[in-house]
Amino acid sequence: MPTVEVDSFTDLQDTFFSYVRDIKYATMITVDRRNRPRARVLLPVWEVVDGRPVGWLAVYRTPVKTAHLAHSPHTTYSYWNPRQNTVHVDALSTWAEAPADRRHAWDLYLQGSPPGVGYDPVHFWRGGPEDPGYHVIRIDPWRVQLVRGSDLRSTIWRPAAAGGDALPDAADGLARASRRP
Repeated sequence: MPTVEVDSFTDLQDTFFSYVRDIKYATMITVDRRNRPRARVLLPVWEVVDGRPVGWLAVYRTPVKTAHLAHSPHTTYSYWNPRQNTVHVDALSTWAEAPADRRHAWDLYLQGSPPGVGYDPVHFWRGGPEDPGYHVIRIDPWRVQLVRGSDLRSTIWRPAAAGGDALPDAADGLARASRRP
């Protein structure tokens, strides 16, 4: 079956949220300074801002994550379920240190975003969004691929960009990540 490419996230938004709600946990892949991959399973929350998906990830700021993101903010988040439905999110991931961003992510985890995905972060960070151990990564996707397991139908979203280049460089992602939705 041919791959369908779309430039409006709206075209796959419902399926994206359906798969994320069903699967919940994603494997986050980063690379070290020698470009060797490292995977870990985490639970991002998602929203749509100005027609684009934006993810938020509550984490402990470990030395490995810190070093990897300092080397390259390019990451992949991969979701899979036994029916072979998958979501692959290629993104720029940056530390969101502003108090408003930390509070925003906290609130998305509490409410579930999408509904059914999230948890009460106070179970991990008793001091709330101001807890010194609570950190947030903002996820700005530049490509999302959905694969339906029943027939392997694939849909890929890449945002339309000025000049036709949907692949951001690290500086673009860092500038975008510093803006609040």
